[in-house]
Amino acid sequence: MYDFLKGLRVVEGASFIAGPTCALYLAQMGAEVIRFDTIGGGPDFHRWPLAPGGASFYWEGLNKGKKSIAIDLGSSEGRELATAIICAPGDNAGFFVTNYPADGFLAYDRLKAKRADLICVRVMGWADGTPAVDYTINAAVGVPYMTGPTESTAAVNHVLPAWDLLTGAYAAFSLMTAERHRRATGMGFELRLPLSDVAAASLSHMGQVAEVLNTGADRPRYGNALYGAFGRDFLTADGARLMVVAISRRQWAGLVKALNLKEAVAQMEARLGVSFGDDESVRFRFRDHLFPLFETAFGMRRLAELAPVLDREHVTWSVYQTLREAVTTDDRLFGQNQIFETMQHPSGMTYPTAGPAGTIVGTPRKPVAHAPRLGEHTDEVLADILGLSAGEIGRLHDSGIVAGAS
Repeated sequence: MYDFLKGLRVVEGASFIAGPTCALYLAQMGAEVIRFDTIGGGPDFHRWPLAPGGASFYWEGLNKGKKSIAIDLGSSEGRELATAIICAPGDNAGFFVTNYPADGFLAYDRLKAKRADLICVRVMGWADGTPAVDYTINAAVGVPYMTGPTESTAAVNHVLPAWDLLTGAYAAFSLMTAERHRRATGMGFELRLPLSDVAAASLSHMGQVAEVLNTGADRPRYGNALYGAFGRDFLTADGARLMVVAISRRQWAGLVKALNLKEAVAQMEARLGVSFGDDESVRFRFRDHLFPLFETAFGMRRLAELAPVLDREHVTWSVYQTLREAVTTDDRLFGQNQIFETMQHPSGMTYPTAGPAGTIVGTPRKPVAHAPRLGEHTDEVLADILGLSAGEIGRLHDSGIVAGAS
């Protein structure tokens, strides 16, 4: 945790990954994030994976360091409370992250009538308001037909919700951009950020839209081979599977040297009339010639022999491992990684917990904050943000408009 956004107050009304991830990043940089949920929890409150007691590791991970207020959002009074929290006064307040529909009770025009300079970042599925999640967007943009074994014709879904994660990061960037603009102009606005547009823009940025328009065909599957350069998985003599990549000239030269293949590669270059060192695309075009040579070279050596040589020659490589193996044995990723802190959570479970992924050099990290219990900060938010008295807060509890932590 860092304090660079200390004093900034952000209200979150969102479920699943993109919106909560945006607010998580802001909280980890010091912003006060107040998340409101319906009493009993929203649609992501019990999402898998689950702790033995039934608490969601998913919810616990995405809401670290936030404050939680539970409100009956089905009642008009509960909705008025949520709106009042979003639009509460303050120079460093009036920032809202949501994935609620654009035309509901949290429509920007309704909120703006209560706070003219409100900044709202609204995560959406499709730009026209049609609902979508990462996996349906991924299907729509064609990535599953570029993923998987070369001989397959079936769509292959990716388990990583990339568009959700990219959207969450872009939403945090957008909110801070809007904050800077408001400081300069005093103006607020709503920024709508559909997953579909993040996906389409990302594929465009990487040249893939231009590629299919130019070729008139979809990019075929290449299995585990790296598109456009040299890279693939290889098995060692003792059965370890390595991912090896050589894009730059230095990476290629180091790999060839590490495997003692300089002479064999030179002979192949002479036979084919090409130079693999000058252009990574040549390595890709002639991958069917190169791969058998490298398969044999890797297959003759054990991992313990290969690893120090690959590292000495600055080869870009990694061993394939399961997440369980990585968590329990890989100190570089988890065991000794400074971004993690082992702590107990509201679920009752103790495990390594990530703070900010970025490290600010020369600035000490503050302790990682765990997720709140649902409704843990209800009374605090009502008193501090809305200035309600103990009697007023008690009435809201008694009438079921709000709830505390159970």
